[in-house]
Amino acid sequence: MVSIILNVQKLIDDRGWTQKQLAEKTGIRRAAVSEICNNMRTSINREHLEKIAEVLELKDIKELIELRLEQEE
Repeated sequence: MVSIILNVQKLIDDRGWTQKQLAEKTGIRRAAVSEICNNMRTSINREHLEKIAEVLELKDIKELIELRLEQEE
């Protein structure tokens, strides 16, 4: 099974930011930021990803998105 993981919480933690600060900087609703940070969303707005990448000054999408392969037992 494959899972797509967003590393947003780790990235904001590394910068000493809160979810509230990320919401303010991106203009994304706090509830949506919380769901993104906790990997609770089943779909995500491309515009949101672009805003997050921009304010975090990311150079590579791999910093933001991780593809996790789960071993089947």
